[in-house]
Amino acid sequence: MKLVIVESPAKSRTISRMLGSEYTVKASLGHVRDLPTKELGIDIANGFTPKYLIIPQRKQVVSELKRSAEGASAVYLATDPDREGEAISWHLVKALKLDNNGKSVYRVVFHEITKEAVEEAFRQPRSIDMNLVNAQQARRLLDRLVGYMLSPLLWRKVQRGLSAGRVQSAALRMIVDREREIQNFVPIEYWLIEAELTKMPAEDTSQSFRALLVGFADGTKIEIPNREKAEELQSQLRTSKYYVKSLQVKEVLRQPAPPFTTSTLQQEAWRKLRFTAQRTMAIAQQLYEGIPLGDEGPVGLITYMRTDSTHVAASALAETRQFIKEKFGAPYLPPHARTFEKAKKTKWTQEAHEAIRPTRAHREPEAVRPFLTPDQFRLYELIWKRMVASQMAAAVLDMATLDVEAKAENTDRSYLFRTTSYTVKFPGFLTLYTEDKDEDTAEDTIASPLPGLTPGDPLRLLELIPQQCFTQPPPRYTEATLIKALEQKGIGRPSTYAPIIATIQERGYVYKENGRFRPDEIGIVVSDLLTQHFPKIVELDFTARMEEELDDVARGKKQWLSVVKEFYGPFEKMVTEAQKNINKIKVVRPTEELCPECGSPMVVRIGRYGKFLACSRYPECKKTIPFLVRTSVTCPRPGCNGEIVEKIGKKKRRFYACTKYPDCDFTLNRRPLPQRCPDCGNILTTWRKNLVKCIACDYKGELDEIERVEVKT
Repeated sequence: MKLVIVESPAKSRTISRMLGSEYTVKASLGHVRDLPTKELGIDIANGFTPKYLIIPQRKQVVSELKRSAEGASAVYLATDPDREGEAISWHLVKALKLDNNGKSVYRVVFHEITKEAVEEAFRQPRSIDMNLVNAQQARRLLDRLVGYMLSPLLWRKVQRGLSAGRVQSAALRMIVDREREIQNFVPIEYWLIEAELTKMPAEDTSQSFRALLVGFADGTKIEIPNREKAEELQSQLRTSKYYVKSLQVKEVLRQPAPPFTTSTLQQEAWRKLRFTAQRTMAIAQQLYEGIPLGDEGPVGLITYMRTDSTHVAASALAETRQFIKEKFGAPYLPPHARTFEKAKKTKWTQEAHEAIRPTRAHREPEAVRPFLTPDQFRLYELIWKRMVASQMAAAVLDMATLDVEAKAENTDRSYLFRTTSYTVKFPGFLTLYTEDKDEDTAEDTIASPLPGLTPGDPLRLLELIPQQCFTQPPPRYTEATLIKALEQKGIGRPSTYAPIIATIQERGYVYKENGRFRPDEIGIVVSDLLTQHFPKIVELDFTARMEEELDDVARGKKQWLSVVKEFYGPFEKMVTEAQKNINKIKVVRPTEELCPECGSPMVVRIGRYGKFLACSRYPECKKTIPFLVRTSVTCPRPGCNGEIVEKIGKKKRRFYACTKYPDCDFTLNRRPLPQRCPDCGNILTTWRKNLVKCIACDYKGELDEIERVEVKT
């Protein structure tokens, strides 16, 4: 009998059916050893030797695995194909003492859980890659050193219960810095002028189109800084004569996006499905480890979901191209397989991995829908469509650029208006999939074709549409844009994006408002303290360089001990200096509330379980009351005149509820606006970007149309 050890029971069940009766497959339930929880667990004086212990919750698992290993002729370690999986295999060898009993121990690696891939991996076993193990170990020791040396400092200087992390602190700083950019932003007024035009003769105005004023006809730009300048231009444009100056139509190709990496999957799952990074990775793990497909048994539906490579195996490319030809026809199949390695290539890309793709292109989403949960189906469909579309023919668009000249009367001035239209000539991959853009990024529109026009055609002005605009501050990060920024700056790696985002929320440092991250007061205090006294910990370039050094350890180009030593020396000095120089920081904020016992002002304090109101005369007066963020919005339930307030729910998620709970159970997930719906009078909430919608009727409108009212806390 041969023993195979994997991480999870689901993976165990899937692989067991593929290997047959001569193998016994057991699950370790993840890591079995780690550093101790109540001490540093690193012997700094003795070469940073780690003190690993069996995790208390895994002692029974380790005992069972030991018994199974004793009776096995060989042990195969089939943990995940990354640094974390390699480290789990190494810890299993140490915990089960497999390196001392003369047992044959093999490491097997596969990037998809299919019968062919698993059997191939078992035909080519290898030994444990200690470079990968040491890279994971170095990361673990660095994170432990930072956490165990900074957290007590934060407890003494700020408040108990706080903690700091090496990579999470850099991500927190990004969010705090963005918030400061927004607060310090000074909007600048400018105006746009559009002309609605139609071809002469103008009996049929249904063929009208709009063009934007872009400058003078000689190419000089026009600045319109205020209403006076806009009105002056309009007075000239109303009496101008309009004609078509030029019309250029050219064919453009739109290429499909590459198959998913971890980062792009998390971004697109947020944009299309509104899945958090954690939720995306949890569902992807289920799809990777195996889904029971009726008589077929458990099957891994996707390849390994922690990867930063867009590489696709040649066999998968061939199968995908064959599927496209059968399903869509030869016109939708490009002459050669499309590869994306050059576009994605970075110095830390792991080319040994594949992109995230379906294990079988012929396994269409609808065919497996009966076996999947709704969330599993939606994510599998997203991955499947992205992969298949990546090998389809490019979309062919006709891009028409129309320039209109407006000759002003009684002057030699001429103005230039321009409009661009895209029409689909051949849909190509757009038949199956369109990549969503970030909400903060303008996207090309595919508009209706312009009416038949030729240069020199006279046009009639129907209307001038002036629009007052203001420059906008940089937007707050969403899950998608934060992950994108982390990846671009080299902070973290595919396996860490979701934990980074989860950790800074769980600590209460940041929270989401309408899907965007905002720092809380305590997050700003912690970030500022770390920035001032531990600049290297939160410096983005330094954090990125540390990631590169860990990558060098994984490649065998650098020793893990030298990386840890180089970090620890300066870091220890910073901690010593900070302990001397940082004064106690009181995280309090005055409010307009008065103490119900002594009448003194109440202040907002932050305790172990979040914010609360306390009397400013503490310790003379110890009165405290719950902290509520008021919205000035009355509960819409008939007969209830309670106020809607912000509350903190499970996992520190914010929601909005009536103050008369439990008598009234009205709740909202989004902040309500003080204004009421113009159609039905019910509550309006912010929706996407600059939109608002009613909770009771179908009303949707622009936020700019609703007068904004400052909400007092």
